[in-house]
Amino acid sequence: MSDPPDAGFEFEHVPETDQSFENALAKARNGHRLTVDDGVELLTTGTDRDGIDPVRKERVLEAADYRRADVVGDDVTFVANLNNNVTTACDTGCKFCNFKDRASAFEVDAPDDHGGFTKTPAESRRRVAAAVDRGISEVCSVSGLHPAFALDAEHRELLEAVDDPSRVNYRPPSAYTTSPGTYAEQIRAMSVDGVHVHSMTPEEAYHARRGTDWSYETVYRRLRDAGLDSAPGTAAEILVDEVREVICPAKMDTGEWLDAMEGAMAAGLPVTATIMYGHVENEMHRAMHLKRVRDLQDRTGGITEFVPLSFVHQQTPLYEQGLVSGGASDAEDELMIAVSRLFLDNIENVQTSWVKFGDEKSLKTLSCGANDFMGTLFSEEITKRAGGDYGEFRSVADYVDMVTAIGRRPVERSTDYERRRPLSADDAPYGPALGPRADGTPMLADATPTADD
Repeated sequence: MSDPPDAGFEFEHVPETDQSFENALAKARNGHRLTVDDGVELLTTGTDRDGIDPVRKERVLEAADYRRADVVGDDVTFVANLNNNVTTACDTGCKFCNFKDRASAFEVDAPDDHGGFTKTPAESRRRVAAAVDRGISEVCSVSGLHPAFALDAEHRELLEAVDDPSRVNYRPPSAYTTSPGTYAEQIRAMSVDGVHVHSMTPEEAYHARRGTDWSYETVYRRLRDAGLDSAPGTAAEILVDEVREVICPAKMDTGEWLDAMEGAMAAGLPVTATIMYGHVENEMHRAMHLKRVRDLQDRTGGITEFVPLSFVHQQTPLYEQGLVSGGASDAEDELMIAVSRLFLDNIENVQTSWVKFGDEKSLKTLSCGANDFMGTLFSEEITKRAGGDYGEFRSVADYVDMVTAIGRRPVERSTDYERRRPLSADDAPYGPALGPRADGTPMLADATPTADD
């Protein structure tokens, strides 16, 4: 991580421990449950010296690779999916994000030059249906917190009755050029022929219950009834409030995020969990985050995968305001993957990101503890708008070529990892086969579905 230039803040939690690197590594190799101090020693390759030691780093990566092989074997999984983000309208003001646009730019009388988008439920359905025709088994949707979004018709009635709607960040759909509908309507629209709908982050669930006393379990049960199949554990960023106060002060706090995740799982939904690192946080914060995720899994058992997300800094307020001078280094990325594998002894799957890392580096992380290789995506707006350099689409043939090149077996999976389809040279030409309309026909790299398809 690049040191932030005179950012004007100090943290209580710093990467100092009474543990030693050698003891922490020995515990990791022997399969013992790691402490936060152990995690710090492994992430730093020892607090007894400055900088990352390349020899020690390789020892951590090797231990993680052995653990990966022992826990999940040598298969490299991926999912045939589509990203269908509904809107960029959002007033939360997170400093790490360049995905959103001020919601006022979407109002009826505003100039039409903000460059963002809002999709109606009908537009979402057309887009998803086109991708389902091409074989996807999952649609993933993560969106801005549009003020006109309500959970469902009942929620909208309650929001309309609030004396001061601005207090709960609500404006009626009529104030905007395009209405996003309700969350329930969007989920129903995306539920095409039983495709798996992976949507509603904890922050979106927080938005979907504003102005009410509803529990997160109630919110997620209503969404499950509308067709939601699982929830993404994004919006986690760093689960330490002193970091959140710097990078996303208007966002839910750590306790609220954990409550939302527990509510989703209580509603019968599997979830994922993430960390977004490489900005203002330090290694102690990262290790504390891992501990909170592991504790959550101990309580619930519903987390299917952990996804380390390396901060892409180029076009974000954190960078533009001088709070960071860059993102995580290659060594930090490798160690984050590796220590996630070693620390999270109760989560089987660790994902790497070709969107964040590119092909060469993401393949390297498959030897650092990761076993899952994301999805085909078809479209990826969030990292792209933050300045990411890598693509928006990955074909099944791409996965086969890359994974077999490192001597591993590619396996198409379902979102919950329950269904798996190994691929070999005999399966060419390569296409998805687990989606509701999939028949093995190859996906076309130039055939990104649009709302008009």
